[in-house]
Amino acid sequence: MEEEIELIIDSTKESMQKSIEHLEKALLKIRAGRANPAMLDSVRVDYYGAQTPLSQVSNINTPDARTLSIQPWEKTLIPEIEKAIMNANLGFNPQNNGESVIVSIPPLTEERRKDLVKIAKAEAEDSRVGIRAARKDANDEIKRLEKDGLPEDTVKDLEQEIQDLTNAYSKKVDDHLSKKEEDIMKI
Repeated sequence: MEEEIELIIDSTKESMQKSIEHLEKALLKIRAGRANPAMLDSVRVDYYGAQTPLSQVSNINTPDARTLSIQPWEKTLIPEIEKAIMNANLGFNPQNNGESVIVSIPPLTEERRKDLVKIAKAEAEDSRVGIRAARKDANDEIKRLEKDGLPEDTVKDLEQEIQDLTNAYSKKVDDHLSKKEEDIMKI
């Protein structure tokens, strides 16, 4: 029974950690006004007939806070990269200088910043839902063990431990969200 208890706690931690990792990835995609190569993660380029992630056919750099520079490994890809960025509907207007593709990141309006904060809050709430689902699964497993003869005080201790985990991971979500909010609202 000890092994089962350890398994429940470990799988709960793992589930909650996955929720945090998902949130981190989602927040990376929300642009906060500064250029970030992750902004182009969704862009796919037609590379010899295959839809290939932009990062696999070029180097993406940020020469300054408002510019992304895409250096393709093959110069013949420059028009394809420009077309792919336009088709991705990211609101960017790429330009090429014959050597690379330059994307200027427009400054965010106040209204757009508020929309981005709403999106970030929705992502944070999704993570909280995932964390609560992990708590519910763990508590269901504990109830099952209780029916199999686990002492009541051990059940209470385990439920408290699961709740403490839930609180800790929810705090991580709140920390990520407040950091991102601050980032978005910074002018």
